[in-house]
Amino acid sequence: MNITQTLCHEFGVQPWQIEAVINLLDEGATLPFIARYRKEQHGSLDDQQLRDISDRLGALRNIEQRRNEISESLRKLEVWSEALQAKLDAAATMSQLEDIYRPYRPKRRTRASIARERGLEPLAAALLLQDAKFIPETEAAAYVDAEKGVPTAEDALQGAMDVIAEMVSDDAALRGRLKDYYHREAVVETRLAKDDIEDTVYTMYHDHREPMRMMPGHRILAMDRGEKAGVLKVSIAVNVELAQRMCRFGRVAKVAAPSTDYVARACDDAYVRLIAPSLDTEMRGEMTDKAQAAAIRVFALNLRPLLMAPPVKGRVTMALDPGYAHGCKVAVVDETGRVLDTAVIYPVQRGQRALEAAKATVAQLIRRHHVTLAAIGNGTAGRETEQFFAELLHETGLSASLGYMVVSEAGASVYSASKAAADEFPQYEVNIRSAISIARRLQDPLAELVKIDPKAIGVGQYQHDLKAAELDAALAGVVEDCVNAVGVDVNTASAALLSYVAGVNKTIAANIVAYREENGPFANRAQLKKVPRLGPKAFEQCAGFLRIPGAKDLIENTGVHPESYAAAKALLKTFSLTPAQAVGKIEALAQQHGFAALAAELGVGEPTLRDIAAELNKPGRDPRDELPQPELRSDVMHLEDLKAGMELKGTVRNVTDFGAFVDIGVHQDGLVHISQLRSGRGVRHPSEVVRVGDIVTVWVLEVDVKRKRISLTMRKPGK
Repeated sequence: MNITQTLCHEFGVQPWQIEAVINLLDEGATLPFIARYRKEQHGSLDDQQLRDISDRLGALRNIEQRRNEISESLRKLEVWSEALQAKLDAAATMSQLEDIYRPYRPKRRTRASIARERGLEPLAAALLLQDAKFIPETEAAAYVDAEKGVPTAEDALQGAMDVIAEMVSDDAALRGRLKDYYHREAVVETRLAKDDIEDTVYTMYHDHREPMRMMPGHRILAMDRGEKAGVLKVSIAVNVELAQRMCRFGRVAKVAAPSTDYVARACDDAYVRLIAPSLDTEMRGEMTDKAQAAAIRVFALNLRPLLMAPPVKGRVTMALDPGYAHGCKVAVVDETGRVLDTAVIYPVQRGQRALEAAKATVAQLIRRHHVTLAAIGNGTAGRETEQFFAELLHETGLSASLGYMVVSEAGASVYSASKAAADEFPQYEVNIRSAISIARRLQDPLAELVKIDPKAIGVGQYQHDLKAAELDAALAGVVEDCVNAVGVDVNTASAALLSYVAGVNKTIAANIVAYREENGPFANRAQLKKVPRLGPKAFEQCAGFLRIPGAKDLIENTGVHPESYAAAKALLKTFSLTPAQAVGKIEALAQQHGFAALAAELGVGEPTLRDIAAELNKPGRDPRDELPQPELRSDVMHLEDLKAGMELKGTVRNVTDFGAFVDIGVHQDGLVHISQLRSGRGVRHPSEVVRVGDIVTVWVLEVDVKRKRISLTMRKPGK
C-alpha cells in the first residue's frame, strides 16, 4: 500500500501536500503550528483537514504495521509465498488482513484440528473431489481406529466434514462476499431479554426490526446500552439459506456424486456453526465502532462552538450557583475574573424571611460592586433561582441595567473539587469555587472550560459508552485548535489553558506560570526561552500563539511568529509605518499594492504575508469577537406559559443525530427534531443546519407539562 497515494485519493489533494504534512508531523511539529505557520509547505490546508489527514495517516500506518507482522509470522510458520504476500499487499483494511491470516493463525483446539490429529484430513480431501466412483461410507472404513478416537465410519466422515467446514470458514474471499451481503441485506432485530420486564426507556426497541445499513448511530448505541443493561437481546438476521448457498458455491459439484451431500452439509455447517457467529460479532463490532466514531464527531462538533462562544468582556459579573439544602452560592468577579465578594443565600424552600434576606444580600452586592451581568447555573433549583433573580430585578428597577444568562453547570462541580481549583482558590470552599467558575464561564468560556475534562461539559450523546481514549483524543484536539486559534495571554493564562498551546505540555505550562510569578510578567516572547524545559523546538511551536498585551512592541501582541518578525518589519518599512500607525490600515495598503507582488519583494510566502498584515492591522485580535453576542434575559417564563404556535427566540444547547435541543427560557430545553429543522430540502444531520450557541427562531409544536417535554419546529408555520 502506498500511503501517500491513498491519502491523496481519499482527501483529494496533491502528493506534495501529503508528503509535506507527513514530513512535518514526523519532525514533531504540532497540527496548530503546521496549519498556521507552514501554509506554503502544505498549500494552506485548514486545521480540520490536517487533523483528519493526521488521524488517517495513523490508521494506515497501523494497517501497514499489522501487514508486516502477519508477513513475518507467515515466514516463521514457513507458509509464506509471493502469492500470499500479494494478497496481503492488496488488502486495504485490517479486517481484510485478518481474513487472509485466519487459516494460518494459531488456533486453540477445534473440531477440525482434532480431526486432523486423528488422520482424517486425507478423507476430507477425497470428499471434496466428489468423484462419482468414490463411496464415502466404504472408503471411510479405512480410517476407523478406536485408539485414535474414530470408532466408526460415521465418526470418520463427521471428522472429515469438520475439516471441510473449517476450510470453508477460513476462505477469505468467501468471507468478503458474505460481508458484502450482510452490509446490503442484514436486518438488526431486538426483543425483550425477559418477558416480565416493565416499560423502560428502551420500550421502542422491545420488538424492533431495521435494516443494518440504515440504522443511525444513536439507535445502535441505545441498543448496545439496553443489551448491557440486560433489558434487550440484539441479533442480526439474514436469509440463512441464501448465505449457505454462497458457502456451497464453487465447492459443491453441480453433478451430484456420493460425496456431494457430505460436502454440502459441511458447507452448511461452516456457515451456521463457524461463519455466522463470527460475522455477527464482527458486524456488531463494526456497527458500534461506526456509531461511536459518529458520536465522537458530534461531540467534537458541539464542543467547538461552545469553546468559541464570544466572551462577555469588561463586565463585573455575579454568579448564582443554585441549590436547596446548601443554599444558593453567590460570587462576584471583576472584569478580569478576580473574585470581589461571595455569599450564600436561601431564596427557595426556607420561607419568606429567608427570601427577603436573600434579595437584600443580592441587591447589596449588585450595588456595592456595580454588577452589570449575572450568570445563573442551570442545575438543581435553577428554575426557582432564575425566577427569584428576575423578580428581584423588577422589584429593584435593575432590569434596565443588568441582564442575566442561564449558564450550563456541566463539569463545574468536577472542577471545583479538583486539585487545580484548590490550588487556584485555596481560601474558598468547594461550592463557592463552583460559583466563581460559572461567572468566569460567561466572561470567557474558553479560558474557564479548558480547566474541565471535555467529557464533563455535556454536549455529546452516549459519551459514557464511547471508547475513552478515542473520545479524549478527539476532544483534546478540538480544545487545542480553539485555544491556538484565539491565542493566549502568557501573563494571565492559567496552567490549564497554557497546556493546550502548541508545543506546551503540562510541565512546561506549570514552569511558565512559576517563572512569571518569580520574575514578573513577560516583556517579550524571547524571554520564554529562559523557562525551564522550554527548548528551541517547543519555542518554535508555541511562540506565535502566546500574546503579550501591553508589550513595548505591538508585534508581541499579535499572531506573527518571531521567525517572521523580520518580514513584518520589512512590510512596515515598505509603507513607512510604525506598528502603532499600521493599526487599521496596513492590510488595505498591502491589498492595494498587491499581496503577490509584495510577497515577492519581501521574499516571503503570500499566505504568510497575508497573515502578517492581518495581525498588524489588528493586534490582539480575537476571532470570537466577530461572533454574535449572547442574548441576555431580564424575565422568566414557565413551561405552563407555552402554547402551540408560539414564536420564540432560543439558543441551541446541544446537537445530536436526531435533532437539536434549544433553550427557550423555561429551564427545560425543547427538542427540534431533525424533520423540523427546515422546510423543503431534507437534512442528513442536524449539524448541517445548526450548531451549539446559535440563536434561532422556533415555534412551539407541543408541550407535555407532565413529562416536561417541549416539541419545537424551525419551520415557519404555513411554509
